[in-house]
Amino acid sequence: MSCKDLDNQFKEAFELVSNMEQDSLPQDIMLRLYAYYKQAAFGNISAVKYSAHDVIDGFKLNAWMQVSHLSADEAKQAYIDLVKEITHENE
Repeated sequence: MSCKDLDNQFKEAFELVSNMEQDSLPQDIMLRLYAYYKQAAFGNISAVKYSAHDVIDGFKLNAWMQVSHLSADEAKQAYIDLVKEITHENE
């Protein structure tokens, strides 16, 4: 698959998720989507500022760290695959 195809699929998957009811997705799925998106869009965590006292930020940071071994293209593909999985389940 070419980079352009992957980028287009990633963009379409992101738009699909953005239009979903956020409370319709389980929190673990939301965190995985967040982590894959961040890794795909920004790469490895560097100088990200998170509140040490915010539990939600801690979960987000942890989720992102867990996928930091993925390249941007691998993270895009993982995001696309997860969106396909959850949209198929919701049909």
